[in-house]
Amino acid sequence: ASIGNFLRRSLRRAGRREGKDGASAAENTPPRVPQGKMGEQNSAFYSAGQFFFEYLVVVSLKKMPDGHYEPKITYQFPKRENLLKGQKEEEERLLQAIPLFCFPDGNNWVPVTEFTSETFSFVLTNVDGSRKIGYCRRLLPSGRGVRLPEVFCIISCLGCFGLFSKILDEVEKRRQISMAVIYPFMQGLRESPFPAPGKTVTIKSFIPESGTELIELTRPVDAHLEHVEFQALLQRLSPNLILHIFASAMLERRLIFLAEELSVLSQCIHAVAALLYPFTWAHTYIPVVPECLLDTVCCPTPFMVGIQMRHLERVLEQPMEEALIVDLCEGKIIRAVGDEEDILPRKLQNEMLISLNRHNNNNNVHTLEQVNALVSEAFVHFFVRVVGHYASHIKWGRSGSGSFQERAFCKAIASKSCRRFVKKFVKTNMFSLFIEEAEKSRIPQEGNG
Repeated sequence: ASIGNFLRRSLRRAGRREGKDGASAAENTPPRVPQGKMGEQNSAFYSAGQFFFEYLVVVSLKKMPDGHYEPKITYQFPKRENLLKGQKEEEERLLQAIPLFCFPDGNNWVPVTEFTSETFSFVLTNVDGSRKIGYCRRLLPSGRGVRLPEVFCIISCLGCFGLFSKILDEVEKRRQISMAVIYPFMQGLRESPFPAPGKTVTIKSFIPESGTELIELTRPVDAHLEHVEFQALLQRLSPNLILHIFASAMLERRLIFLAEELSVLSQCIHAVAALLYPFTWAHTYIPVVPECLLDTVCCPTPFMVGIQMRHLERVLEQPMEEALIVDLCEGKIIRAVGDEEDILPRKLQNEMLISLNRHNNNNNVHTLEQVNALVSEAFVHFFVRVVGHYASHIKWGRSGSGSFQERAFCKAIASKSCRRFVKKFVKTNMFSLFIEEAEKSRIPQEGNG
């Protein structure tokens, strides 16, 4: 029962709590753009200097008496000792949950001689609202004959997919030599501080027959984009469909993404959540849903989930309320509410379409970082246009606490279509959480002293 509760809690983002944890990254900048925490990847704002990771685990498939394979943790680094009772129970629940998310595609496996390694990630939420991200590399161990894939999973509180993907490259390289070579590398990584945005940390690592290697790990300058690859989204969906998905997410609807590859699901869902920056998706968020939790789509509250295409029929059979179902393989929407085209103000929607089409047409000359920056800029500009005036509608009391004047804020919008959209958006949880933060942290404004 406890593992079941832990898993179902992991499906939630502890919205009210999460919106209050930590200060805004933009706390000390002039309020010309909306401030608040970013989309799914807000953990990127954890301070530099923290541990890179909490655990490295290896999850292997063990044959059960009925012939099926069940994922089990066969290696854990580091082993934790002297934990308090509550900490130990939470750790046990975490370690029980990890295998399901490393092999979310069920237990029908057969040994193979070839397997293309893949990288994906998942998110788990604790009782206190804190989140852990699992960075996974599924691969076939070196050897001869038929073998079963295994997963190397790094558990961290830090959101930086590119950086951890590079770490998993190093882990995979060492795995081909010996498990024993992985330990000193991970120990060196654990003893190194997580670098600040734009900074590099160098890890020394000895490999038999190769000698000592220096591995440089650099964080991107834009911390809020380091867990994102918008290119993954642009390659699979038209700009028009991306805007329909964005509009649905803005109104906190139910979104289901379908693809066969776990890497495609996790990359695309992280990208959709990041489009909401500087707002935060504060509801159920599962980039890859384990097969045993498919009934999540019956949840009456908002969610953003990724499900493998093989489960499409089961998903469609579920008694779910209105949802947007997106096929990432075919680049189409399978089921929609029907009003997606009309949610966003038409003029701003067209401006974003032009911007996204430009990036699509030129994506062969842009680096991933440039695509991330250009796409993010288009969506941040949208928020600036529609709600960028929020700061001037916070009334400050003598005690220093602020009170948001919602009616005056909406009334100040000249465009009728923008005002109609904003009146819906201000009722969302993500906007409420954002304003709660703004009301707590007064920023001196020009002319106001």
